[in-house]
Amino acid sequence: MTTITLPALPYGYDALEPHISKETLEFHHDKHHQTYVTNLNNLIKGTDLEGKSLEEIIVASAGDASKAGIFNNAAQVWNHTFYWNSIAPNGGGKPTGAIAAKIDEAFGSYEKFAEQFANAATTQFGSGWAWLVADKVNGNLSIVKTSNADTPLAHGQVAVLTIDVWEHAYYIDYRNARPKYISTFLESLVNWDYANAKLAGQAAGVEK
Repeated sequence: MTTITLPALPYGYDALEPHISKETLEFHHDKHHQTYVTNLNNLIKGTDLEGKSLEEIIVASAGDASKAGIFNNAAQVWNHTFYWNSIAPNGGGKPTGAIAAKIDEAFGSYEKFAEQFANAATTQFGSGWAWLVADKVNGNLSIVKTSNADTPLAHGQVAVLTIDVWEHAYYIDYRNARPKYISTFLESLVNWDYANAKLAGQAAGVEK
């Protein structure tokens, strides 16, 4: 039976320095992300969800209190994989391509988007995520935040970009300075190529 596996990082452990350290990636990816993968495989073993895709598991367990453990671990596996792809060496700054026009259309300017995205990430109380999402019907962009493991996938939204604001994502490098981590994400880490690919997938109707 197929099991859920930990995807490799799309870059080296030191590729995001000095913004995100090798130590953070080793803990965040190899320990935290791996733990969600391990927990999920243990929880679905012998159930009707074993062998299903990660997306199928998330949709099937969302909103079901009896499957809360499965949902939390499955969503965290998915969320983290999306986050690794949302950041890249030499990233950040103003977007280019189709995403730039969609951001201007939705928020008025990149600067207004950045302000609203940073505010959502900063004001997410406790652990969670801030997301740029696209409407499945019209492709319009909006910013949402989710608590703990919650994910746009469980709400019929197309994720375009995310920042992880769980403390383990930034505490080694930024301690309690979450706003500094968020501004660095926007200035130096955002992978706009990935966001454009997600947007193109949504437009083509192939986004899961």
